[in-house]
Amino acid sequence: MITKSEIDKLVKDFETEEFIKDDPVRFPNRFKDKKDIEIAGFIASLVAYGRRDIFTKKLDTLFNIAQNEPLNFILNFEPQIIGDFNYRFGKPQDFAEIFLIMKELYAKDGGLEELFKYGYKQQKTAESLVTNKNIRTSLMFQTVSDYFYARVKNEVGQGFYFMLPDPKKGGAMKRMSMFLRWMVRKGPVDFGIWNFMPASELYIPLDVHVARISREMGLLTRNANDFKAVIELTENLKKLDPQDPVKYDFAMFGYGVNE
Repeated sequence: MITKSEIDKLVKDFETEEFIKDDPVRFPNRFKDKKDIEIAGFIASLVAYGRRDIFTKKLDTLFNIAQNEPLNFILNFEPQIIGDFNYRFGKPQDFAEIFLIMKELYAKDGGLEELFKYGYKQQKTAESLVTNKNIRTSLMFQTVSDYFYARVKNEVGQGFYFMLPDPKKGGAMKRMSMFLRWMVRKGPVDFGIWNFMPASELYIPLDVHVARISREMGLLTRNANDFKAVIELTENLKKLDPQDPVKYDFAMFGYGVNE
């Protein structure tokens, strides 16, 4: 089992502005306006899978299409703007439908912060009615995904549902957890522009790398990389820092670099 002093040192070494240039967080980092940051972060999180060098090039292309004006891009979005833009599972119609729904979200329903805030309130209400702490799902994430699912008006493919996964299927929800970390947590890398929930209630963004490192550190015993593993790991990280457990995401990165 890794010691608290060892893992805290990894956070100190790797949670720096230097981290930004090679991470998808660099895309929202281009902007100063709150809505530009959150839209850019959400879009970056949708595409942040596969080889980093490839998806970052794709994101560069997409933000060029958006003329580096995320809010304006969404509010005035029409499908022809993105042409044949695609990335792996995500086809042009999948991206277009997500952006059309985001257009409605920002025009009528207050934007991503209001959607996540509503989901968070739903989750807290549900948790207050549950006595068994082990019965936990991310109702906040479910609320977000359901908002998009309920507003699909055009034909979409598997890419739409890959980019916006259904939490009911039990997946780790890594990219949505990562996006929420960016928005809620304040630090050299994270923005901390949303304050409807504390950083203590964030989930660790779990992928194959983080899961492997966590098991090596003795912080995760579950074999499957699913949402139950997310909960187990997050709870163990809370024992190290109850107020800011997901800061150890940087330690997982640093541990891998140092191997």
